[in-house]
Amino acid sequence: MPEEFQTISPVDGSVVATIEYATNKAINNAIEVATTAQKLWAKFSVAKRIEICEKAMEYLIVERDQIAEEITWQIGRPIKYAGAEISGVEERMRYLMQVADQQLSSEQLSSDKDFIRAIKRESKGVVFTIVPWNYPYLTAINSIAPALLAGNAVILKHSPQTPLCAKRLMDAFNNAGMPAGVLQSLYMKDVDIPNVLSLSEIDMVCFTGSIRVGRLIEQHVAGYFKSTNLELGGKDPAYVRHDAKLQYAIDQLVDGAFFNSGQSCCAVERIYVHETLYREFLAGFIERTEQLVLGNPLHTDTTLGPVVSIDASDRILQQIRDAEEHGAKRCINPEKFAMASEGTSYLAPEVLTDVNKNMSVMHEETFGPVVTVTPVGGDQEAIKLMNDSVYGLTASLWTDDADKAELIGDALETGTVFTNRCDYLDPELPWIGVKDSGSGFSLSRYTFDQMTRPKSYHFKLLQ
Repeated sequence: MPEEFQTISPVDGSVVATIEYATNKAINNAIEVATTAQKLWAKFSVAKRIEICEKAMEYLIVERDQIAEEITWQIGRPIKYAGAEISGVEERMRYLMQVADQQLSSEQLSSDKDFIRAIKRESKGVVFTIVPWNYPYLTAINSIAPALLAGNAVILKHSPQTPLCAKRLMDAFNNAGMPAGVLQSLYMKDVDIPNVLSLSEIDMVCFTGSIRVGRLIEQHVAGYFKSTNLELGGKDPAYVRHDAKLQYAIDQLVDGAFFNSGQSCCAVERIYVHETLYREFLAGFIERTEQLVLGNPLHTDTTLGPVVSIDASDRILQQIRDAEEHGAKRCINPEKFAMASEGTSYLAPEVLTDVNKNMSVMHEETFGPVVTVTPVGGDQEAIKLMNDSVYGLTASLWTDDADKAELIGDALETGTVFTNRCDYLDPELPWIGVKDSGSGFSLSRYTFDQMTRPKSYHFKLLQ
């Protein structure tokens, strides 16, 4: 009998899908097919690749409402927000399609009568993309779209929590006329991944997820000279300066901390507030947090859904208890959230104060609806504390002084610095982490540099 897995909904514990795992034979066959298909796909014009990708995007847009409901059932994101993920896919794909032709064009260098010199962009081959559940379309499209536009084939390994998303992506590209074998989805077991990573037919690995798995991927590809793009999460800080627009900062940071129940690599998990604003900020932040509506994510008035699983809820609660045992203060009244209950996926948001660097909540990624708030004396203290992390994905500054924000940003050890906003990926800007937040990057026109290799042509003309 084939091995199967079940996807359990955090909404009510029901089974969303029962899927057969791919056999070793199916995996090897898919990679063999991808290798052949890629060579043909690379010969398609960029214009034709754009045409197919655009049709796939249009399919997802048409199916947005049904896709939104599927997202909610699979991961618990409130239905009122779930459809916005497809809007994000559209935004990113439109930009990539807009710049693809220029970025993938050959570059003719200046030549004299005796020489012709040029640089061409050559696709890398077969890209193995491992995608998480928390933003199941956006994290997938970040690598799938530029890889396909650049002439690569893609083997997609989606999270077992979001198998319906993988199916939707396959439907979108198949309906768009994608040649067979260029994009394939495999529901494979984790134990099968190391074997795939070591195969010579895999030319590049894209992964979004934990540091632990990112390190394992690097170990498994060591010595094989494969390209990797690893986005490994964060413990993202925010700094509210003395000149911040206070209510605006409160509203935006509550959203940045608790959107998607805090289950985002760039969720705000640490907030540092200038001491002159601290008490007022904290009071306002607590008040705004307690206005969130925790409930069934299929109800349109719900603004905070369950976390992805009971195991995730238990892990987050343990981190909160650990902080409390070491002196942290819990600020949120749980009675404000009637649906919150231990032993379920429904978890009340939490704001912690009186924290210190020795608590796990200050240095380990929470990936849940928990944020810490700490007073600071000024910019230098804030910079020191913001940088006091193994992670370096994003940081946000809340100030009216753009010049000062740029100076502070220069001192921050992160891939992205926001000012007066947070938790947003601009398609025109590289999405990049430093330190343990990963290596490589996605988005922007530079993503095509990741998905291709330059090939030099140097011809001497004989007279």
